[in-house]
Amino acid sequence: MQEQELEQLAGRVASVIYTNDENGYTVLRLEVDDGSQAIVVGNIPMAAPGEYMTAWGNWTRHATHGEQFKASFSERTMPTGASAIFDYLSSRVIKGIGPATAAQIVGTFGDESLNVLRDHPEKLAKLRGITMQKAQEMSAQFRRQTGIRTLMEYLAAAGIAPALAMRLYRYYGEDALETVEENPYVLSGVRIGASFAEADALALANGVEADAPQRVAAALLFELRHNSENGHCFLPQDKLTAATAQLIEVEPGQIGEGLDLLLEEGEVVLEPVSNVTACYLAPLYTAEVYVAARLREMAGHTYEEHRVNVERVIEKLEAEQGIRFAPLQRQTLNAAASRQLVVITGGPGTGKTTSVRAVLALFDAMGLETMLAAPTGQAAKRLSTLTGRDASTIHRLLEASFSPETDSTVFRKNERETLRCDALILDECSMVDMTLMRAVLAAIGPGCRLVLVGDADQLPSVGPGAVFRDVIRSGVAETVRLTEIFRQRTDSRIVLAAHEIDHGQVPDLKANNGGFYFLRRREAETAAETIVSLCKERLPKNMSIPSDEIQVLTPTRKGEAGTEELNRRLQETLNPPVGGKNEFTFAGRIFREGDRVMQVRNNYDIGWKAADMTSGYGIFNGDIGYIRSIDPASGSFTVDFDGRLAEYVQEQATELDHAWATTVHKAQGSEYRAVVLAAVRTAPQLMYRSLLYTAVTRAAELLVIVGDDGVVRAMTENARRAKRYSGLRIRMLEDE
Repeated sequence: MQEQELEQLAGRVASVIYTNDENGYTVLRLEVDDGSQAIVVGNIPMAAPGEYMTAWGNWTRHATHGEQFKASFSERTMPTGASAIFDYLSSRVIKGIGPATAAQIVGTFGDESLNVLRDHPEKLAKLRGITMQKAQEMSAQFRRQTGIRTLMEYLAAAGIAPALAMRLYRYYGEDALETVEENPYVLSGVRIGASFAEADALALANGVEADAPQRVAAALLFELRHNSENGHCFLPQDKLTAATAQLIEVEPGQIGEGLDLLLEEGEVVLEPVSNVTACYLAPLYTAEVYVAARLREMAGHTYEEHRVNVERVIEKLEAEQGIRFAPLQRQTLNAAASRQLVVITGGPGTGKTTSVRAVLALFDAMGLETMLAAPTGQAAKRLSTLTGRDASTIHRLLEASFSPETDSTVFRKNERETLRCDALILDECSMVDMTLMRAVLAAIGPGCRLVLVGDADQLPSVGPGAVFRDVIRSGVAETVRLTEIFRQRTDSRIVLAAHEIDHGQVPDLKANNGGFYFLRRREAETAAETIVSLCKERLPKNMSIPSDEIQVLTPTRKGEAGTEELNRRLQETLNPPVGGKNEFTFAGRIFREGDRVMQVRNNYDIGWKAADMTSGYGIFNGDIGYIRSIDPASGSFTVDFDGRLAEYVQEQATELDHAWATTVHKAQGSEYRAVVLAAVRTAPQLMYRSLLYTAVTRAAELLVIVGDDGVVRAMTENARRAKRYSGLRIRMLEDE
């Protein structure tokens, strides 16, 4: 098909009708040179009235808005002439300048207004009502705006999102454009966040050679970062070399110079681990070495003086709670009394909660100040409910915040300001990755006891490492494996099915009792229809479980039974549009008052207020809430996270997913009254035992599996654990 020849349109921007700051998409009205007017649409970031613009594109007809000029690319120049400059400044494109101030500036300096604003703020300070400080701030804003706009146009020409220009300018200031021209790969660094493909395309277009060391180095970093997101702390050098060579289509022998460059700059570390040469990102290497050394040291520390009679504590607890501790639970208490580091692991119904309560009571009897924490808000809430004590997320416990300077998470609690406690009990430890464990260990004092609790058979952490599993496998720490299913849980088919799956036995899918049900639906479409019916009518009506206490889980985001499609169906069914219920559309998704949503990345700047008048900052990955109100006028909306009301603006909707259905990975650490699990055919890498086991163990009272019994069988029989490259276990075994 022959490409359509681009037409040219030129004129002055009369007004900006709509702009999306996230992607630069803009709708504007152009006063064309021939005296006509045209609506121009396209990627035109930071457009403002008064500018002169030349656009190349084609005319199209919109079904609602009529004829438009769709710009493929454009060039703009700053306005010239007093009238155009006034239109530009009075549009409030420069913070601190509105129509009145614009009239004063243009009335005094005329055609030279923008030159004065940029280079001579002291002249502005002579105008009525403008102080020297305000003049300098306006000048700095103007220089920043023009710098960012030039940067945006440069990136937009390469198809790179304008939002990245803001980050570039934050770090490199007025040198940003020169920096990215010299080394386009700064775009794909952690701070800026463009994809390697975007940065690479720009670099190659600018004449960077295919085997240039800076290109190879950027590709190596991309491979290491990408694999850290898949759980690896390092990659063997030979695998890294092969993957990088394939990525940028060079010979493996051409990788060495780029790797040497990264070693010289301290961005990566090479070190033998077992029988391979491991290549680490420097921060992950530092974290792994620290975690191994600290845990090894704590594991070797014992207390001869307990200061308490453990047997008497056990007798007292048994009398108060009307229970009889099993031998392994007694072993847990003796270990907690005598050792600085204790690990408790076990499946559902094996008494982990009873053990944690007992350890907490033991520490109380010993006069120890104990803190409780878990990786997610849901897990922390559950821990608090089960123990009757305050529990916090790890991020809140460590007082996490975001550092704009490093574009990373920082923790106020660290080696310099440790937690004020004598013991820390950390639950759901299978979710804790290497970086977060390093932060935890840095924040506890030298004598602080640490109890790690979790289920080693669940999915590992989303982030790098398999810390909990590696600590257990090392054998260095005192580990209590709880294996006995207690009598009060043996009537739960959920618990029994979970243990059967964990041992590779397919549960009886025909029994349909004891809270465990299976509904065969071989096709994803019919499975999705059944899931919606269960949530809307069948479970609320037949089981007296309200829809808001049902959580749909699925292995995948894609497909008819993936989270995206299920959430669309469930929103339509459980929270349909009605008169008086506000909504807005962002990035193709509808957000409506009453929607259940999940925060999908840590945001340390969102403020929240609770009914008890407490307030704070920070909504974290995995937090689930409901949209309580939407203000169409301001574009803001309020989300209720279990009593904490957080204010969002529409652009922050990128941080939220609808949450009637979530992936099993996102459900880690949470427990729900009722779970409906979609078991349909999906990508082979998602059909394995620990994922099914994790899904089943999320249900407290009712589990309904909807799907293909062949999928349940295949997942149960697939004991594959994705290999994670980590040196933690080996380092813990090293002699000091």
